[in-house]
Amino acid sequence: MTADAKSARAAPKAGLVHEMVEIVKTIVYALLIALVLKVIVFQPYTIPSASEEPNLYEGDYIIVSKWSYGWSRHSIPFSPPIFSGRVLFRQPQRGDIVVFKLPRDGRTDYIKRLVGLPGDTIQLKGGQVYINGKALPRLPMADATGDLPDGNDLPVLRFDEQMPNGRQHVIQKAPTGSQADNTGVYVVPPHCYFMLGDNRDNSLDSRFDPAMPADAGGLASCAWDPSLDQYLPPESGVGFVPEEDLVGKAQFILASWKPGASLLKPWTWIAIRSDRFFHALK
Repeated sequence: MTADAKSARAAPKAGLVHEMVEIVKTIVYALLIALVLKVIVFQPYTIPSASEEPNLYEGDYIIVSKWSYGWSRHSIPFSPPIFSGRVLFRQPQRGDIVVFKLPRDGRTDYIKRLVGLPGDTIQLKGGQVYINGKALPRLPMADATGDLPDGNDLPVLRFDEQMPNGRQHVIQKAPTGSQADNTGVYVVPPHCYFMLGDNRDNSLDSRFDPAMPADAGGLASCAWDPSLDQYLPPESGVGFVPEEDLVGKAQFILASWKPGASLLKPWTWIAIRSDRFFHALK
C-alpha cells in the first residue's frame, strides 16, 4: 500500500477524532458557563411547601439572584468549605424574600421573609409583629382559603403588612391563631437575621429553636437564648440565620404548577398555574 493510500484512510479517522474533541470541548464550555451563571448570577428553585403563602405556593418555580447579598461558600453547589464569610457583601433589606441554608445542617435550602436585622428586637403579640417595640401596621384584606397545619383549602385571614421601610406584603393567618402568636423578645445577634414565613401559622421559622448549641458564635452560627422556647410548641425551627448562610434574594416566579403537574407530562398541564408565570415578587 502506498503512503498516499495510507494517508487517505487515516484522514477520516483523524477528522472523526477532531470532531469528537470539539463536541467534548463544547459540552465542557457550556457546563462551565452554566456553573458560573449559577454561582454568580442566579439560580432556580422550586418551592416545596406552603410556608410562604399567599406570595409563594408549593410548586412555584422561582429565580433567585446570587449577587444581591454578595457571595459565600453556599453560593457554590454543595457548599464546599473553601472560605468563610462573604465576598462583596451587601446588607439585605427588611421585607426581602430570602433563600438561605438551614443553620443546623448548612445544606437544606429554606425560604422566608426577612423581618429582623442585626441589633433589632422582635416580638409577636396576638399574631402582630413588633420591631424595636413598634407594631407593624397591617390592614385586613378579604378572607380566603389556604394551607394550614390542619389541612389544605381552609379559611384564612389575610392582612397587608407594612415594614418600617415602607415595603408592603400580604400575610395570612388561621382564624383561631396559633401558639406561636405570642413570643418572647428576640434580640437579633450581630451578623444574623430574623426570618418569618408569610403563612404565619404554618411556618417553623426564626421564632423556633434552631436545635443548635446555645453558646454557638461567630459568622457560621448565631447564639440562641433557650428561655425563648417556653412561649412556643416544642418544635425545631430556623432560629436566627447567619449572614454566611444567605444564598440570594427571590426575584420572580418563572413558572408554577400544582403538585403532581409537570411540563414534561402534557396530560397534567391542566394543573399548571399560568397566571403565576413571570410574576414579580415583593
